[in-house]
Amino acid sequence: MQLSGAQRRVVVGVDGSPSSYAALRWAAGYARLVGGVMEAIHAWDTQSVIGWTGPAIDPEFDLWQARERFTEELRNVIAYGHPVRLEEHLAEGDPSEVLIRASEGAELLVVGGRGRGGFARAMLGSVSQRCAQHAACPVVVVRQDHDHAR
Repeated sequence: MQLSGAQRRVVVGVDGSPSSYAALRWAAGYARLVGGVMEAIHAWDTQSVIGWTGPAIDPEFDLWQARERFTEELRNVIAYGHPVRLEEHLAEGDPSEVLIRASEGAELLVVGGRGRGGFARAMLGSVSQRCAQHAACPVVVVRQDHDHAR
């Protein structure tokens, strides 16, 4: 997910939570300020057990539709604060691992303070915590903007 050239990369994780939307708006503003490219990444981890039949695949999942929904979601959240350049990435895998890999060569990684995880995430450590500990660049953790809804 690295870009060729010297443009400043701002990577942001987006999972559909209010906190990730606040991170997306913050990252867009920062990318605009520094004239950089913002890479919005949505990663999902297929919750399945791999056995002799292989991993479970949702027959209703359509990657093309997921990309369309992600593009629309990004437009709605950053409608008035679009960065200089925006790249969208969908990736299957553990979200923290995907974001940590994407942080290589980036100027900044931006994540929300609370995502859509549940009990399993609480037991394994949050994505934001893992990113802050292991990313290859500085990490900004953005809390949900409660005043934005007003």
